[in-house]
Parts: sequence; C-alpha cells; structure tokens
Amino acid sequence: MDATSKTPGEIGPGEFYPVVGVGPHPLPWPTEAHFDPELLENGDRRNVLDHYRYWSVEAIVADLDTKRHKLQIAIENWQHDLNIGSVVRTANAFNVSYVHIVGKRDWNKRGAMVTDKYLHVLHHPTVQDFAQWCKENSVPIIGIDNLAISKQLESTNLPERCVLFFGQEGAGMSDEAVEVCETVLAINQYGSTRSMNASAAGAIAMYAWAMQHLNPPLPPR
Repeated sequence: MDATSKTPGEIGPGEFYPVVGVGPHPLPWPTEAHFDPELLENGDRRNVLDHYRYWSVEAIVADLDTKRHKLQIAIENWQHDLNIGSVVRTANAFNVSYVHIVGKRDWNKRGAMVTDKYLHVLHHPTVQDFAQWCKENSVPIIGIDNLAISKQLESTNLPERCVLFFGQEGAGMSDEAVEVCETVLAINQYGSTRSMNASAAGAIAMYAWAMQHLNPPLPPR
C-alpha cells in the first residue's frame, strides 16, 4: 500500500477532493508495539508525516523526544488569544522541547490543530513563576516584540538553548514580561503597519533560530 495515497471524497456532483492520510491498513497488520490497532483498522487521517502513519500518539511523542531541539517557546495568555494555537502549531513543526503557557491555564487550542498532543506543554500562572522556572533550568528568556528597547532579530546571535517569549496579539508583551527578558528582539518591517500578526511573528522568530542552529537535510515527505 502506498503510504501517500489519498482517498477521494465527493463534495458535489462530479466534484471530488483528496482526503488527507491513508485508509485501513491491508492485512496482515504489522505487529510492532508503536502501531495503533484502531488506526490500522480504520485508517489514519491525521496531519502527521507519512513516517508516523498508524503510530499511536504515545509512540510518536516518544520518538520526537529522542530528537527535540533546545529551543523553547512561551506565550502570554491573559485574553484567550486566538493566535496561541497557531504559534503552538509552528512550535510543533520545529520540534521544540517545551511550550510554556503563561497566565490563564485554558488557552484557545483551535489553531493548534491537535499538534499540542505531540509537545510538552507547561503552565505558569504568573510571569514570575515562569521566570523562576527558567532561572532554575538555566534557560535565557528572549522576548519578541516591537518595542523602543528592541534590538534587531536579523542581526542577533540567538543562543541554541533559549526560550522565545511572545506576548498577546495586539497588546504585545506585558511590562512584567519584558522585565524578565534577557533581551527583546524585533522583526524588521518595511510597510506601513506597526506590527504583524503574532502567529506570523512566532514563525519568523523560530525560523530565525533554526537558520542559526539547524542544518537540516531535505525533509521527509
């Protein structure tokens, strides 16, 4: 069976769209422990690499844990920001070691598209609690925001082991969050708007870190 095959689904008379993933696995089923019997029987429509087709969530997490990067991200969550999920989804793409939610425990997971299941998500009720965790674990905090004190992200050497700290959409980082940062970095902009979408800024900042510390081969399909 071709692991990249897609089953068409009808959306109208004579119209079809490709469905993500694969259908039920042909018999005989593989017997290795990392396979999920339910997925083997019913198919795997998750947004995962083909390498992880039919694997259980626990097995995928265990495999990712063997190759986590030293990058971490943190997001302030005081207003139930819709962008948090999108930032978390990007964090999954870069296989960060931890995601920190600072503020309210409940956050809007819709944009994460279930990718948070494959990450280690920690909650900190206050900025000071988060800062103490970072101090105890020797992780420098680097803020990402467009402030008067900000330095240029593009020309800054980022530590391999660090946490990128993002504020709320619109409001940006709180004053308390800025105070616990080792430095704050801004993304150069060349148009008329003062700031960009928080999820877009998160993706750019994580990619900037990756450009300095990763030398990836061609990605698997």
